[in-house]
Amino acid sequence: MTAAIPTPTTAPPPEERRRRAPLRGRLGDQAFAWALLAPAFVVLIAFTHYPIIRSAWSSAHSRRGDLSAVQYETLVNDPVFWQVLRNNLWFALGTVPTSMALAILMAVWVNGKLRGKGFVRLAYFTPTILPMVAVASIWLFFFSPGVGPINGLLGAVGLPTRNWLGDPDTVLPALMVMMIWKQAGFFMIFYLAGLQNMSPELEEASTLEGASRWYHFRRVTFPLLMPTTLFVFVVAVTDAFKIIDHLFIMTGGGPNNASNLLLFYIYDTAFTFFDPNYAGALTMALVVILGLAAVIQFTVLERRVHYR
Repeated sequence: MTAAIPTPTTAPPPEERRRRAPLRGRLGDQAFAWALLAPAFVVLIAFTHYPIIRSAWSSAHSRRGDLSAVQYETLVNDPVFWQVLRNNLWFALGTVPTSMALAILMAVWVNGKLRGKGFVRLAYFTPTILPMVAVASIWLFFFSPGVGPINGLLGAVGLPTRNWLGDPDTVLPALMVMMIWKQAGFFMIFYLAGLQNMSPELEEASTLEGASRWYHFRRVTFPLLMPTTLFVFVVAVTDAFKIIDHLFIMTGGGPNNASNLLLFYIYDTAFTFFDPNYAGALTMALVVILGLAAVIQFTVLERRVHYR
């Protein structure tokens, strides 16, 4: 008499296993997942969603508490708002592309065969880890009219010195230089990670085909870095509209609002002039601007991103 040979069984697919699981177990998994997500939701609601809703509510009321559109009428007719918005757009236009271009160049350089590249990477990344107040103090010293090294260098070669932060024509470019110095090293880290994830066989294949390094970068490396570029672009644009710490230390928005930016103007309106309703209208303008920027980034630029 021969024993029966058991027939091999195959494990059911994950969807089938989940369907067969007891209802109590599935509810327990759902509760566990929501328990893990709850702290993040609480923080997000408390510090993002509620302030936006509160700002929208305040902007829809006059200072006497009446439901009114007077805050938005004031905003449209406020010349300081338009000057501040123009400053912010120029600031973003001057800092975002320059920071990203420098970050790519630095990442390509420190990713190659370079002696002491660990030290160079650290040197590039150091401005990122400095506190905002320390960075502002350093550049306040650099731009000082009497003792700053920039004017000292200009005077040594016979060029006229300037009051960089006291001149309406130079104060905004001076802030742009400081922002680029601080951000380029931070963005370099993301590009360096992207470059190190690329297969070296791609460059070897280009070399065998006789392609130049510039052609390889333009046709292979840069398209493969597009996901990193999209991420860095979103962060850079957001940072350009979030700068406020440096203005407290360096310029206070002056002279004559030449360096005043949108977030600093919102703070000034709410806590210096004690007008929370108008500050709410300014906040909603900032939210709309950043929302439009996000829509453009994730609709137009997303089509040019290659994830494989």
